[in-house]
Amino acid sequence: MTGRLLGSGRSADVYELDEAWVLRRDRDGWGDAAAEGAVMTYVREHGYPAPRVRPSASRTELVMERLSGPTMLAALLAGEMGAGEGGALLASLLRRLHAVPGRDPARPGARVLHLDLHPDNVMLTPDGPRVIDWTNAEDGPPGLDWGMSAVILAQVALGAYPLAHDLLTALLADPGELTEEGLAEALRRRAANPTMSRGEVEVLAAARELVRAIAF
Repeated sequence: MTGRLLGSGRSADVYELDEAWVLRRDRDGWGDAAAEGAVMTYVREHGYPAPRVRPSASRTELVMERLSGPTMLAALLAGEMGAGEGGALLASLLRRLHAVPGRDPARPGARVLHLDLHPDNVMLTPDGPRVIDWTNAEDGPPGLDWGMSAVILAQVALGAYPLAHDLLTALLADPGELTEEGLAEALRRRAANPTMSRGEVEVLAAARELVRAIAF
């Protein structure tokens, strides 16, 4: 039995189970909760700040640790965190993730990629930041992860949100492992994302130029 609805995203809802655990249920049925939970457990075992999860026998339901605190996005909008600090934190979280050893010895350059790391997927808990929503996670080149985060912020910045531009600038102050190839693949994936609006797709070309102007 699930409790009250705690929040909803583009494709999933989160329900209260008790004081320690929540249930995230995919509405469209395309997620793989077992695979997502395995990724979260793997990175946690290597010291990365992902929530704890319980084993899942369902493709659409994931039971995970209940976190307290605002999202980074909420803290930014409330003026409790500056854009410079937020962008630097996102960059740090990307670097920490890509420092985790790869899962496939046959692909020595591949790392676990989050592929949706942005301010609404970082919870600022009393124990430090926690990265949530690992639905899109896969193994691959770190440049793709940097490209996805940069393109997401650029799309928001082009929607007349100056804060996102400042976040993007701070994220790419040292662009890490961002590559032209990673940026191109990130743009392709965003264009093919069925949850994006027409307006979000239409600004992708401008988003590419914004990211390139800051990073390269």
